[in-house]
Amino acid sequence: MGVTGSGKSTVGQMLSERLDWPFLDGDDFHPQKNVEKMAQGTPLTDDDRKPWLQRLADELGTHLDAGTSCLLACSALRASYRHLLVGDRPQDIRFVHLNGSAELIGSRLRDRVHRYMPPSLLQSQFDTLETPEQALTISIDATPGQIVERILRELGIVA
Repeated sequence: MGVTGSGKSTVGQMLSERLDWPFLDGDDFHPQKNVEKMAQGTPLTDDDRKPWLQRLADELGTHLDAGTSCLLACSALRASYRHLLVGDRPQDIRFVHLNGSAELIGSRLRDRVHRYMPPSLLQSQFDTLETPEQALTISIDATPGQIVERILRELGIVA
């Protein structure tokens, strides 16, 4: 979890390859109206996010019901969003917060092309972010490979 540009998709894909777990990118689950709104530089509201978060929660539930692990890259900016994702299974879901400064992430956003998320929305994501209390927080001032290794070590996962 984390703001746009924090490396959620990159790190998630790398973890997926290391662990041989399915990877779900939250960006792929947004309704078209959300994509259009963000592409126009308009931040999403809680009402915009709710159906998207519910789709993600349903996907997580499908994996949990099947007894399979998976990785989900999702901003999950507010505690209420994380609560919706977890539902009644907090023991089964771990959050990893990829944390970095607005300056560092802003510089990364200027160097990448995202299909709909303009760099102008970064500040609105920081404004919305409620720092998670029940998450492993990892600084993103390292390479993606180093971040993956730290996550695996901190979570006690041998891969």
